[in-house]
Amino acid sequence: MARSILIVEDDDNLSRGMAFTFEKEGFDVFAVGSIAAAKAEFTGKKIDIVILDLGLPDGDGIELCRWIRERSNVPVVMLTARDLETDEVQGLLAGADDYVTKPFSLAVLRARVGAALRRLENGGGKLQSGTFKLDTKLCKLFREEEEVPLSATEYRLVLYFISNAGQVLSKEQILSALWDAGGSFVDDNTLSVNISRLRSKIENDPRKPQVIKTVHGMGYVWVSNS
Repeated sequence: MARSILIVEDDDNLSRGMAFTFEKEGFDVFAVGSIAAAKAEFTGKKIDIVILDLGLPDGDGIELCRWIRERSNVPVVMLTARDLETDEVQGLLAGADDYVTKPFSLAVLRARVGAALRRLENGGGKLQSGTFKLDTKLCKLFREEEEVPLSATEYRLVLYFISNAGQVLSKEQILSALWDAGGSFVDDNTLSVNISRLRSKIENDPRKPQVIKTVHGMGYVWVSNS
């Protein structure tokens, strides 16, 4: 059975581009440009995942996300031109599963949608990796029973790593997935700085990392039995 995707985006050109992309992937696509139309589609059809723009003509997508989350656990991927970390945190706390800033590549969006669907299939909002548990609904990481405080960027890093545990991920892959192609990272040190900060919170000895290991000349790998 084909997956169904609800695209809530008032930019007609962008909406058509996304619809074409996901139709080629075999999705049944329902595209609307307002909150009112989105509620009607969501109520009347079986929707498997939602792509949601935050800036809509009849309200804020944050409120629509909360409305969806009160009724369903379907994944919600937010789209927005807002790139402040506080906006990202607000979106995640409203129940979004992922947050993509404009401009973005359709290939990256397609990958994000696929990852969100896999997470739902594999754990219903919780990802386990060794002693770590990531609650994607609460946007919190736990080691054993103790919460590890994370910034929004660190949370997205952990989410990407755990979703791809055991795979060597190149710097380019991670930057593309988290900051989008041509995205908002300031310079080439951004990733290493954020990984260093994350290691300081999750590694027993950040100088000898055993969870996020560096694979020299290739990238990084999350070791799932940590």
